[in-house]
Amino acid sequence: MKKRKFGLALASIFAAGSILAACGGGEEKEETTTGSDTGATEETSDFSVAMVTDTGGVDDKSFNQSTWEGIVEFGEANGLEKGDGGYDYLQSAAESDYVTNLNSLIRRDFDLVFAVGFALHNAVAEVADQQKDAKIAIIDEVVADKENVASIMFKANEASYLAGVAAALETKSNKIGFIGGMTGEIIGGFQAGFEAGVASVNPDIVVDVEYAESFTDAAKGQQIAKRMYDSGVDIIFHAAGGVGNGLFTEAKERKQKDPNANVWAIGVDRDQYDEGQVDAETNIVLTSVLKRVDVAAKEVAKLALEGKFPGGETITYGLTDGGVDLADSRGAISEETIAKVEEAKQQIIDGEVTVPEQPEK
Repeated sequence: MKKRKFGLALASIFAAGSILAACGGGEEKEETTTGSDTGATEETSDFSVAMVTDTGGVDDKSFNQSTWEGIVEFGEANGLEKGDGGYDYLQSAAESDYVTNLNSLIRRDFDLVFAVGFALHNAVAEVADQQKDAKIAIIDEVVADKENVASIMFKANEASYLAGVAAALETKSNKIGFIGGMTGEIIGGFQAGFEAGVASVNPDIVVDVEYAESFTDAAKGQQIAKRMYDSGVDIIFHAAGGVGNGLFTEAKERKQKDPNANVWAIGVDRDQYDEGQVDAETNIVLTSVLKRVDVAAKEVAKLALEGKFPGGETITYGLTDGGVDLADSRGAISEETIAKVEEAKQQIIDGEVTVPEQPEK
């Protein structure tokens, strides 16, 4: 079949009228980014912004990395330099570092501090109560009733639905897998959307679901992927952070041993195409479910810079405003499937399809 790319137009989203609803101490790293549309002038700003990672690290190829890329782009667009008075991060080696790192950045007088991931919920709540003048934004989690905390959420279930449609149309075995990280509402949203998308195409396809109960155990991810592929599954979607590295490893090893092996992976949070590269001609990533955390970080930083920090609010981004989407398939998905995915996308935007937020009990 003729193949073409997804035509994703990820616009400049999140203007001041965003939809509101009720989702270094490490090593110095050289960062490069592309141009930005933050609307900043060439003059240097006296605004400063920083972030605290979860235990996945700043280069986790997921939320931490995406948030940091958004902060770097914002900083460079506003004439800031890395370090105090500009932009920076602190990396958390363990959960016990969260409160310490948040307090450290606040004491260093950063005007806005991002906390990345639901694991920082309790730390953010604690520090927000202690540091009333601090401005904190938490990614992918809600810290309610704190006027100095902005919560940033994403309708990942909507983009996962599109991934499910694509997987159901592209599978050759009618066996599809889902690897989750930690059991909970956030990852449950990925699972629910994905299963609903698959069922919308073919309700007879059973999605094999297994949770690693970790976001870092790549060996567990490879173990789960091996079991699924051995059972005949040909496409696996992961929403599991670093656990997904094991999925990519297993799929690539199978493709290296047998170039004709029909094994595919669907990435999460950011475009994980590079993680699926087997050789110059072969890649096992079908597509990726995107959460535009980088753009959200830039927008919230811009609002804070302008004196419009959305403290006490939850900002939720979905397909309607371009906050979630699917990555370019780079020819891995057929033109017919892409057309069906775009049709499903428009149905969700138009309200004709309501995507479930949690799996059926």
